[in-house]
Amino acid sequence: MSLGGPEPLLDGPSAELVPGLVTVAVPARNESASIGPLLASISAQTYPDLQILVVDGASDDDTAELVRAAAADDPRIELVDNPDRVIPKAMNLALRRARGEWFVRIDAHCNVGDDYVERVVGHLRSGRWGGVGGRKDGVGHTSQGRAIAAVMGSKLAQGNSVYHYGTESQTVDHVPFGAYPTALVRELGGWNEDQLVNEDFEFDYRLRQSGRELLFDPAIRIDWDCRQSVGALFRQYRRYGAGKVQTLVQHPESASPRHLAAPVLVGALAAAVPLLAGRRTRPLGLAVLAGYGALVAAGTRQVIDSVDPEDRRWVPAAFVALHLGWGIGFWEEAAATAVGRGGPRRSLEAS
Repeated sequence: MSLGGPEPLLDGPSAELVPGLVTVAVPARNESASIGPLLASISAQTYPDLQILVVDGASDDDTAELVRAAAADDPRIELVDNPDRVIPKAMNLALRRARGEWFVRIDAHCNVGDDYVERVVGHLRSGRWGGVGGRKDGVGHTSQGRAIAAVMGSKLAQGNSVYHYGTESQTVDHVPFGAYPTALVRELGGWNEDQLVNEDFEFDYRLRQSGRELLFDPAIRIDWDCRQSVGALFRQYRRYGAGKVQTLVQHPESASPRHLAAPVLVGALAAAVPLLAGRRTRPLGLAVLAGYGALVAAGTRQVIDSVDPEDRRWVPAAFVALHLGWGIGFWEEAAATAVGRGGPRRSLEAS
């Protein structure tokens, strides 16, 4: 069964599922700095019945070697090759190999608590939820990165994307690095391999269309290494904006105000620039720019106390990079799609 997405992509036989076993899928590429600590944290989970699949996207560094070394110490760890180097392909490779009753994605540049798997499985066992996810907190290691981490937890940056800042359990439209019943993921056809960005939202949308619900539980915490420079943040959100267009082409009814806010903002700013050249129109152009400046100032005030003084200068730039990156990427992909040149972009970066 496939709802508005790909036909089942799991060509060939899939592994038989073992009741109670959890498959943890880790898509990775060039993650030598983080893969060792992550695998140690997964191996130390309080829920011990695990199959740990690291799907390596042809890394140029020693990620694969580190995984093999970890597997020598923990036979639950398996290395899976992903020569196509894209995340939805990695997820489907893991899904085909999965033996667990439950399927949990954890990205390679994350850290999770030792009860992470136990908590998500506890919710899934109830039978109420089609998927479960937790709160995704950015972690910065540079001056810019720490500012970015603070900005990513702001409603004025992320809109109603609850998993960045929520404090109460609730039903949501999307969860980060979701956990699902494996049989359900296979029923829905896995991940769309043409959706190289925003593939997780697209999957969650199909899941919700099938009548299941998604649970956000803030007690399930994910410490996620965010981008460590404003330029990298802009490029990341430019990809995200383009990916959203790809999702909307398939599922136009999935659009929400938060998805369109940044494109509307970019359109307004672009329209304001030529207004500045005319004496009569200049006040309107200035009003648009001032309005956006006020929004950035409000966001900055919202998070500034959580940022060290030496890092605060990067906060406004991080807001602007996030907003404009998403909006510009959206319009670029929309224009390419309109002339028949849109569609998948090969991406080697995990989200």
